[in-house]
Amino acid sequence: MDLCMELSDKRLKRLKDDLALEKIFIKGQETAVERCWHFYTDGSSIEALFYDTADFKDGMNRIFNVSSGFDIEILAFSLMDTHLHFILHGEFGACNHFVHEYIRRTSMQLSSKYGERKKLNSIRTSHQHIDTAGYLKTAICYTLKNAPTGGLPYNALDYPWSSGPLMFRNPYGWGAPRWINENWTFSTLIGIKQLRSDLKTRKPAEKKIRIIDGIVFPGEYVAYEIVERLFKSHKGFNYYFCNSKERDVESKEGLISHLSIPLQEMRQHKNELCRQMYGQNDIRALDTGSRLRLARALKSRYYSSDKQIIRLCGLIYDEVKHLL
Repeated sequence: MDLCMELSDKRLKRLKDDLALEKIFIKGQETAVERCWHFYTDGSSIEALFYDTADFKDGMNRIFNVSSGFDIEILAFSLMDTHLHFILHGEFGACNHFVHEYIRRTSMQLSSKYGERKKLNSIRTSHQHIDTAGYLKTAICYTLKNAPTGGLPYNALDYPWSSGPLMFRNPYGWGAPRWINENWTFSTLIGIKQLRSDLKTRKPAEKKIRIIDGIVFPGEYVAYEIVERLFKSHKGFNYYFCNSKERDVESKEGLISHLSIPLQEMRQHKNELCRQMYGQNDIRALDTGSRLRLARALKSRYYSSDKQIIRLCGLIYDEVKHLL
């Protein structure tokens, strides 16, 4: 059963060429890729994009709904409560338009559901051009690891609001996700009326869409089989997944700008996250390892300076700066 998104021959050829999927690897040489981009928003600029599970489900379906109007491919994504990441392939104009349209429609949803008008007007959106295959693989792994790095109780490949669960899954045995098990059939192949209701759109559907747990199956809009070919094997994926570091992405031409949020505000964020992660109001009750995990979570969510975060968590900068 083919679970991957459908691609025209023209788009598939463009992907193969731009991602150098059929180019012979030469050790010690960087392989160039074209039309690849990392788009992300600053988690410190707003309170939340998604408040609960229903919001995240709507956010997932919104990706399908919005992306269908653009000539782009989604290679990876992660939706976090305060920010988002998209690894995209396509012309910059189309990719940029897709991200801003996604944010615009998310803002409309917040306004309709919570009365928060123009809430996302101040959200800071940034991008970076990805020019090598090695960096593309690093950026994909960075995106998929965002949830556990941020202190959320998920393995990276099980975080439901990302493309992580699609990657390199074995279809056999009791451990297979149910959507790839040979005996599994999708909950429904919905028709046009139900699709419009679930996706909150009047746009007519060109085909029936696979739905699982009320969410459009992400394989409908993520080119994950292409991404698997990029990594070439489970071993290659695990190598990048285990060895990629946040600083590999954040230091690349200043991808993440470490702006220092006012100390009082960061202290409040630290206290809230400490209660959420450990049920403690005071970091003095935490051991060094727990404090380091708290610091990593703060860095992932708020992108403040390393020095400020480390000091807030009661750690010594010179001792842990290379661990953050």
